[in-house]
Amino acid sequence: MNFGGIYPECSMRDALFVVVPVPYDLTSTYQPGSRRGPLAIIEASTNMELYDEELKKETFTAGIHTTLPLSIDARGPKHMVGAVRKKISRIVKMDKIPVMLGGEHSISFGAVEALKEKYPELIVLQLDAHADLRESYQGSPFNHASVARRISETCPLVQVGIRSMSKEEADFLPKSKVKSYSSEFVLENKDWCETICRDLKGDVFISIDLDVFDPSIMPATGTPEPGGLYWSNVLRLLKTVSRSCTVRGFDVVELAPISGIVAPDFMAAKLIYRLMGYITE
Repeated sequence: MNFGGIYPECSMRDALFVVVPVPYDLTSTYQPGSRRGPLAIIEASTNMELYDEELKKETFTAGIHTTLPLSIDARGPKHMVGAVRKKISRIVKMDKIPVMLGGEHSISFGAVEALKEKYPELIVLQLDAHADLRESYQGSPFNHASVARRISETCPLVQVGIRSMSKEEADFLPKSKVKSYSSEFVLENKDWCETICRDLKGDVFISIDLDVFDPSIMPATGTPEPGGLYWSNVLRLLKTVSRSCTVRGFDVVELAPISGIVAPDFMAAKLIYRLMGYITE
């Protein structure tokens, strides 16, 4: 079973996109279950039309290869981040675009480190309900609640959709170089997309925590927050960024599937395929 249910599947050599499932949620702190996210996304994607009705093309012809799930390192998040970095580095060295399926958000730092090695001017766009800017959480600087702090120490970071943070994070933001835009800013400003995209140029990695969406359309996350973005908001941003920047890779994380409710899984799969389509326009 591969992303899109493509038969025959494109080889790694010929693929543009390499999908990497990472079924890891060791540091989850509210509702666990995102370890089941990658398989749910892949399964949902096999029921998806491969013709994109917006873009009027079959995006899979650009080449999509799905790897086996990354083996889990249970020694702790630091070791898992290292395993992700090693895996994504191999893909990037082959001039492929990595597409990582989480799993929890802590894994994103490993992918960013790998891409930063090849693209020194890399900028990260984080779509998320939570700032994830704690210095450490529950004794680990590699916790999911600290992933954006680690990324911000590595390369420029632009956050969109933020609507939850601790006092520590609120105190840190004004002192940092992080550009952080709330969901309220997006929903209440006509020119929000153009404003955000002024902070983005050149090589970009996009990290999408699915809780960026309002839980009315994306309930299947471990830490849902009311007041989020909607499908059209996120697509507008992704389309604009893909046209104005070079997207070198992306991830979609924090899907915690709900038994008997497949709409969130399918939405995540469609989002991934649509972003692939924008990248190849």
